[in-house]
Parts: sequence; C-alpha cells; structure tokens
Amino acid sequence: MTTTEKIVLITGASSGIGQATALRLAGDGNHVVIGARRTDRLDDLATRIKEGGGTVDVHRLDVTDREDVAAFADTAAKRHGRIDVIVNNAGVMPLSRLDSLLVEEWDRMIDVNVRGLLHGIAAALPHFQRQGGGHFVTVASIGAHEVVPTGAVYCATKYAAWAITEGLRQELDPSIRVTTVSPGVVESELADTITEASAQEAMRTYRADSIPPSAIADAIAYAIGQPPEVDVNELIIRPARQR
Repeated sequence: MTTTEKIVLITGASSGIGQATALRLAGDGNHVVIGARRTDRLDDLATRIKEGGGTVDVHRLDVTDREDVAAFADTAAKRHGRIDVIVNNAGVMPLSRLDSLLVEEWDRMIDVNVRGLLHGIAAALPHFQRQGGGHFVTVASIGAHEVVPTGAVYCATKYAAWAITEGLRQELDPSIRVTTVSPGVVESELADTITEASAQEAMRTYRADSIPPSAIADAIAYAIGQPPEVDVNELIIRPARQR
C-alpha cells in the first residue's frame, strides 16, 4: 500500500457512473470496494480492474437496507484498517407525470435516492470521526437544481440529496470533506427504468446530447485528489450543448 492510496467505497458500482468511477479510481492506485445488487456485473468489473493492475473488493449491496450498508463500510474498515472515501452513487430514475400515480415508483426513488444516501452517511460517518478524516461524495444530478415535467419526484429526491449533503458539510469538522457532484445528461442505464410512454419519449429527446460516465468519474477523481485542506464542495458537469 502506498501513502497515496485511498480505500474508496462506491455504491451502485455495477454500471454507469459507479462503474466508471471504480475503473478510474482503481487506475489511479486507490483500492476500491464496489457494491451493488448485480453481483455478476460486479465480478466482471472486478476482473477488469485486476487486469489493469488495480485492487478491489466486491460486496453485494442493497442501499435501501441499512444493515447491509453498515456491513459494507464495517467490513472494509475491518479488512483495511480504515476507509477514506465513500461515493454514494446508487440511484434510480423512473420518471413519470404525477397524475400517472405511479406511487410504487415514487417510493422506490425515495428509498434508493434519499434513504440509500442517508444509510451511506450513517455507515461511514462513525469511521471518519474515529479516524479524524474522510471524504463523502454524493452523486446528485442536474435535477437537484431544476425541475422538469415528469421529473417532479426524481428532482425532489435529488434536491434532498443536495440539501442533505450540504447540511452534512456544514455540520462536520473540517477534517471530513464533503462533495456534491451533479451530472447532467450522461450515458447510462437510468432511463431504462422509465415505464411511462410520455416520459420515455421526452427522455429520448432530452438525451440527444450526452457525455460518457468517465467525465463524471474524472470529476470525482479531481475532488478526492485535492490536498486535505482543500474541500471541493460542489461540481456540475454536463454536456456543453445542455443549456
């Protein structure tokens, strides 16, 4: 282990931004602990990381289960003696109009996007406080800064993610850094969860211009790579054509 290596936990690591972040941070020489429900994809990702010379732990993870998330952090801390960063990335985006009354989908977004974030904070914070340092990274969304038709509930969860993370930053000792990353349109599987036809059509138009998830991974790498006295509070990364 080098002195610059960080132990980095990443939720929602089986695809998209989470996967790209794991590859980038492992490539930078950090040890990544990847969690998601789809363990087959995690295993494939772990193979890619190891083939590239990186190191990785795999953990099946459901962020809506508080005990599961606690075990995710506790196991990593026990195995490696510390955890340095948690990237709370897991999220879902089944957009729909409110009058479609897709209440179960609303509940799912609240469970994953809000409760999942809170579970990640609750799991990592005691370790960071014991260590006297650490770094929270929340992957929010441009939806934390604007509301669009079909996006009311999704945007509400991302506004909540922004507010929770900003509150966390203000409350904590400066030795614990806190960053919110808000991606714009990124190539991902998130839109595949949309079941409402009108929202699917709107999303096809909205996603005409997108950037690769590696762009967000680069931003996360930048934030966690700063010296301890530098706290990158918020980053918004989106396609140049997304206005």
